[in-house]
Amino acid sequence: MRLMYRVATVALALVTVGALGALTIRPSVSEQERAERAATFAFEALALNSEPDDARYERNVAPDLDHFRGWISSVGAGGALLDLRDLGTSSDVCLVDPRDDSVTLRNAPGSGAADYPVMELLPDGLPYDHTMAPMGCVPADMDEDGDQDIIVYYWGRSPVLFLNTGTPEAAPTAKDFTAHEFVTPTQVWNTTALNVADVDGDGALDVLVGNYFPDGARILDPEADDETRMEMQQSMGLATNAGRNHVLLTEPTGEADTPPTVTDATAALPERVMTAWTLAIGFQDLSGNGLPDIYLGNDFGNDNLLVNTSTPGDVRLELVEGERDLTTPKSQVMGNGSFKGMGIAFTYVDGQDLPMMVVSNITSPYALHESNFAFVPDGEGADLLDGSVPFDEASEELGLARSGWSWDVKAGDFDNDGTDELFQATGFLRGENTRWPELQEIAMGNDQLLKYPWVWPTFAEGDDLSGHESNPFWVRGESGRYDDLAEPLGIAEEDVTRAFAFGDVNGDGLLDAVVANQWQDSRLLLNTAPDAAPGAVLRLVRPGAADGAPTPAIGASVVVDGEGHPPQARQLFPANGHVGASDSIVHLAAPEGDLPVTLSWRDGRGGTHTADLVVGPGTQTILLNDDGTAVVR
Repeated sequence: MRLMYRVATVALALVTVGALGALTIRPSVSEQERAERAATFAFEALALNSEPDDARYERNVAPDLDHFRGWISSVGAGGALLDLRDLGTSSDVCLVDPRDDSVTLRNAPGSGAADYPVMELLPDGLPYDHTMAPMGCVPADMDEDGDQDIIVYYWGRSPVLFLNTGTPEAAPTAKDFTAHEFVTPTQVWNTTALNVADVDGDGALDVLVGNYFPDGARILDPEADDETRMEMQQSMGLATNAGRNHVLLTEPTGEADTPPTVTDATAALPERVMTAWTLAIGFQDLSGNGLPDIYLGNDFGNDNLLVNTSTPGDVRLELVEGERDLTTPKSQVMGNGSFKGMGIAFTYVDGQDLPMMVVSNITSPYALHESNFAFVPDGEGADLLDGSVPFDEASEELGLARSGWSWDVKAGDFDNDGTDELFQATGFLRGENTRWPELQEIAMGNDQLLKYPWVWPTFAEGDDLSGHESNPFWVRGESGRYDDLAEPLGIAEEDVTRAFAFGDVNGDGLLDAVVANQWQDSRLLLNTAPDAAPGAVLRLVRPGAADGAPTPAIGASVVVDGEGHPPQARQLFPANGHVGASDSIVHLAAPEGDLPVTLSWRDGRGGTHTADLVVGPGTQTILLNDDGTAVVR
């Protein structure tokens, strides 16, 4: 009898374990269904660059960091799409290549526009040497004269503003861009993220700088054997000993080709936000008060959500955190996570008032298996003004939890059906010798030791940490879950990617994507979707400070909510994410032709306006006037 009882108990335990195991199996679709769904999309991969002369594949670093220079060398590839020549298409690329530390402008392959010689942006006349390297470029019309200037940010120095003095529709040349300091005197910053928005609501673009290693630390100086500021993160999940993030308010002078005045408003950042190891910045008006709230994706520590209640010249940012319930792990609570935040995207599912926020983290199987985030709205945006967070984490239910060692993530509608897809960058250090055991060892070690470089294991050329992953292309199914269709689409390359930039390169109404790779050639994915519906590409501009020249209306929003049309919502913040900046366009699906849209924007004096308009398929420029009218040009 006792034996039978034991057998029954064991059997029950096995059944229970089996049942629980079955519950942990992720739902998946068949290969046939993947192929059928993938048939909606198609891409042609076009080379953007090739291996430069004297290419290198690691950085020269400070002596204390030399034994794990592979880790230190893991960032630096970035890209942007823009309309530099005023052609009405995203026909120009700004590309950062760490193999020769170049920042170049070039014609986008597949654009159909006239080609021109690749042009390098060099900070001529400003302090610059081998201890400095570019990390990213952000197009932004900072003097509001109607042409796109470019902000380049670096490790080893503070950002540089390259003012565009060229002629519209002409190919860019070196003499068309003049280099100006953003902060004076030049600072030794190590910047890994930079974004632009009107933070204080005065009508002018401001700059949020996300710094990584401590200010003053000469990370890329092989002679810095006396550097006392050199330290790594002081915690695997709560680190706040990075360089200081900065809020720089700007005001155009009204003169073309003249740098704006800059005021440092960094004191408005809470202390724990100011010194986070920031890798990604996202702007979005979540509360509905017309000001961009801020999501910071931070490495080795809590991400931050900042609610913006600023007034012109007075920046006010309140740090908010979600509340934990019995079923939510601590690290999946908004603002309380201990993961490695490395990308942020906003997508308005079914035209909801609030977006789903998708955050990239490290999710490599059998390694640092954290979780990506998908914060879905479960309340009202106005709740944020009362300190409540109207979002719940649902990445596992949506199929988005796991992807690899993830970086940039961006949302866009690639088949013009009104539903966004997600591109996500993955990969860290590519080689043949796995170093995951060493990394796991230090991850499980004592946080008190982590900040000392000598504790870190060797990571050098030939070593591998998640170096053979592919970039997911997440497609939402009828059930609401997302599936990665990169493989059946033929774009599941084993790249080590850092960033994406979206735009309409050839003016066909379809989104295309730049893929910026680390220590590899980068490429452009030209969208050739065979049966895509028409798309509407809106270039929203407002009168600028320099003689009313049309300047991109960064921060403007567009809502489609008409009978017979897929509901859609967009906010124009092209540089959201990690080192990838999209073109300054709003892309909409127009499967039924003309779209009724509601436009909201802030003018150059800080006034807010709303207007209704009907827009058709194709590319059109819409002038958002200071008197509240919106006119298709």
